[in-house]
Amino acid sequence: MASIFTKIINGEIPAYKVAEDENYFAFLDIFPVGKGHTLVVPKKEVDYLFDLDDETYAGLQMFAKKVAKGLKKAIPCQKVGVLVLGLEVPHAHIHLVPMQNEADILNFSDKKKFTPEEFEAIKNLIAENID
Repeated sequence: MASIFTKIINGEIPAYKVAEDENYFAFLDIFPVGKGHTLVVPKKEVDYLFDLDDETYAGLQMFAKKVAKGLKKAIPCQKVGVLVLGLEVPHAHIHLVPMQNEADILNFSDKKKFTPEEFEAIKNLIAENID
């Protein structure tokens, strides 16, 4: 059975996509810990990040770097934090979270709420800043 992320990649479930290429996909987390919280996933469905083949793993990291650079341009922050977390979705993924301090990425129980219009504006701002 396809993961929810595979369904998002295939367009079966809507998402706020910020970037995509032939192997990777980045979209806003709908339960964000902060403005711009983005998930980066390989299109290849593999449950555990470290079970990815070396080429896919390295490519995912490079794609995440590209997205993080655009995210930092779009959302004022000191750094973009990177976190591998989550057992709920059996699909390897990386969280990118704009941070002013470490608390911004360490408190995953403090989810933010945005309207669909706010998500759309955030998505567009990030997508416009990815080179």
